Amino acid sequence: MTSKQPTTRIRKSPEQVRAAVHQAVIDLLSDPAGEDLNIPAIAQRAGVNHTSVYRRWGSLDALLADMVTTRLERDSPLNDTGTLRGDLLAWAEASVASIRTPEGRALVRAVVLSMPNSPQAQDERAQHFRRRMHSIEQIRRRATARGETPPPLEQILDQLIAPFYLRAIFGIDPPATGYPELLVDRLLGTTGAPGKA
Repeated sequence: MTSKQPTTRIRKSPEQVRAAVHQAVIDLLSDPAGEDLNIPAIAQRAGVNHTSVYRRWGSLDALLADMVTTRLERDSPLNDTGTLRGDLLAWAEASVASIRTPEGRALVRAVVLSMPNSPQAQDERAQHFRRRMHSIEQIRRRATARGETPPPLEQILDQLIAPFYLRAIFGIDPPATGYPELLVDRLLGTTGAPGKA
């Protein structure tokens, strides 16, 4: 029997609501046949009242910005491998692994969707960039402390980070093997050099 049962909402804590709403955004963005992304659809998917979503975030843009920031903070810590190349390679491998997943691709879509042209959105865009660059700046600081000379942040952005986002935005998977190493070695100018860490 397939009678449709009414949705029952269980009272959730604020953090449970936040997690459920964030996951609903990911689920909707990951569904190729999904409906348009809007707060009523997100609330229904999360099992919460849409007025609660409006009250907490105020707009879809603010919700997407919060979700993106939270996910980037969660994913940013990386272990110290002992070398600049090793650290950059670990970051690149983690990025490839992420954009191969529906959640990772959805996160990139959320970044793009949360950036309309408005002063508030420009500030949010800057915050997203700073959050994403935090782990890269950690890598650069560690390299400097070890006596290595890391490339400038802009160079890392152009040669290492941008290719991942470009592929994710257009839904183009990276090559199956060797892509992180290729980008890192091009960035550091060490392609073909022996003894790369």
